[in-house]
Amino acid sequence: MRAKKFVLNTILLTLASLIIRGIGLYFQVFLSNKIGAAGIGLFQLIMSVQILAVTFAVSGIRFAVCRLVSEEIGLNRPGGIRPAVRRCLLYALTFGFAACAIMLFGAYRIGAIWIGDSRTVLSIRILALSLPFIAISSVMSGYFTAVQRIVKSSSAQIFEHIIRLAAVMFLVSLVPAENLKYACAAVSIGNVIGEFLSTVLVYALYLLDVRRYKKTGANPAGMTRRMLQIAVPVALSAYARTALGTLQHLLVPSGLRKSGIAQDSALASYGTISGMVLPAVLFPIAAFTSVAEMVVPNLTDAQVRGDTALAKRIVSRILSLCLFFSIGICGVFFAFSKELGDALYRSAEAGYYIRVFAPLVIIMYMDTVTDGMLKGLGEHMYSMYVNIADAGLSVIMVYFLLPVYAVPAYAFTIWFTEVFNFVLSIRRLSKVITVAIPFRDVLRSVFCILGAVNLSILLLRTVGLPLAASALSITVHILLTLIFYYIFLRVFSCLTKSDVRSFAALFKS
Repeated sequence: MRAKKFVLNTILLTLASLIIRGIGLYFQVFLSNKIGAAGIGLFQLIMSVQILAVTFAVSGIRFAVCRLVSEEIGLNRPGGIRPAVRRCLLYALTFGFAACAIMLFGAYRIGAIWIGDSRTVLSIRILALSLPFIAISSVMSGYFTAVQRIVKSSSAQIFEHIIRLAAVMFLVSLVPAENLKYACAAVSIGNVIGEFLSTVLVYALYLLDVRRYKKTGANPAGMTRRMLQIAVPVALSAYARTALGTLQHLLVPSGLRKSGIAQDSALASYGTISGMVLPAVLFPIAAFTSVAEMVVPNLTDAQVRGDTALAKRIVSRILSLCLFFSIGICGVFFAFSKELGDALYRSAEAGYYIRVFAPLVIIMYMDTVTDGMLKGLGEHMYSMYVNIADAGLSVIMVYFLLPVYAVPAYAFTIWFTEVFNFVLSIRRLSKVITVAIPFRDVLRSVFCILGAVNLSILLLRTVGLPLAASALSITVHILLTLIFYYIFLRVFSCLTKSDVRSFAALFKS
């Protein structure tokens, strides 16, 4: 029953994440066609500062509420759930309003001095209004993850993305595309509208859901202390890493300009990689963010109950499945990179960098799940140190390499730091708990995707649908490739009958 609930929730969260990322990818494609690569680059700089503000507004509370509620459930104390959420909400509101004030009153300094472009000031002031709502939503999301009723929080997120997309498409259409100041402001207003309405929805869903847990007269002792012990280290980690990440993003355009590239060309190159290519290659990672989300309360519960065997099974099987999937996605991006760049963004440069980052997909996807497992096993402090080291290394490499080697140095920096992070994380996980991934299955899956890609191209060419940069051709080629890849995984026993039977059993009456 526990495994069934875990897999069902993971499937639902994966579907929701795919919908959300699909809307987000369409959003990026729409913006790239509307305001161009330079506009995307400018808005990415604004969002890099916004992400830092969001990190301060949230301050580790999402993981804290997820962990606290999971512990109360694991210890069979449902009466402690409401007090945990109340404390987390107060904490979130305090930091959310503080972040809002800092952004509002510091907008000119942030935009004109830090970013170095006064066109960003208006957007920064607008986005500041969203920060208290983001903080509240983080608490609600952590609660629904812990109680494994992710449909409710996911529906609010989908609602937010749809509203945001509709608002942005309407507002941007009213602004001349060449006026990047007001185009970015229109996008920012759409973001605020989406955040506000989704927060109202998710909080209403929480009030309806929490009624199933009875109130108790006495609150569990030490709840505030426990919350701070979890949230503060996570917050400090997030502050350091996000601050370094924001610094890295701000250094990229300036570093490219020092290499001799003009300002708008530097923004365009930065926008192509950060705002177009990376969202495309990270789109399928929704499957792994879902697993990373759902594995935290399950591993925490297993750890609290001392069920080491269950924790080992969860870790080994999820890592294996994630590896198979990421190898398949890597093959798809590598084989169809040129056509994807043309079809999505009408950009040969985007297609080139999709191929450059395709092999890195395996590392990024696996690292996402590994980090989730480390948090579920109480190793969030180690993840904090690794993430800070990763971000610091990124800043150093960007600062010294970009003025000399330009855009290729930025791509190399992303590659190097992702590998660095994953190696340290998987090494730590293997020390905390046994990790078993048969190497022969890795080799088999590589041959499976190679065969699937070539067979799909050959078959579709034979029936009169050659590979081309059109939505129909690309979609059919990718779907057929993934179907063949699944068949080959079954044939070569990478996926066993028991795996498929267990999955199918979930949907019986």
